[in-house]
Amino acid sequence: MSEPAASADLKRAWHGSPESSVQHEPPQAEPMPKNYLVLSIFSCFCPAYPINIVAFVFSIMALNSYSQGDIEGSRRLGRNALWVAVASIMIGLLIIGIYCVVHFTTCADSFKEFEQIKEA
Repeated sequence: MSEPAASADLKRAWHGSPESSVQHEPPQAEPMPKNYLVLSIFSCFCPAYPINIVAFVFSIMALNSYSQGDIEGSRRLGRNALWVAVASIMIGLLIIGIYCVVHFTTCADSFKEFEQIKEA
């Protein structure tokens, strides 16, 4: 007698489980907003590491929001990923520029010192 009750409980448990109600494809009512994943990956090569990792996380969160059906959240997170990635690239270029200026001015000074020693 307990057999039918157990199978009925299993059916109810399976029907209400998260695996049975997972949607594998996002709703296609609107096109996918830009998430700027490629730009954020490119910004990871710039030497502004804490900032470019944040851009990468925002773009991944934009992908996840779209897959969950939150189109507006995906747009907002994609926009954030764009701005943070651009800021990361600009800061990285600034760091590279400062490094080059410092490196070549100190190399020029040491070259002048070498020339003076060579002439003496």
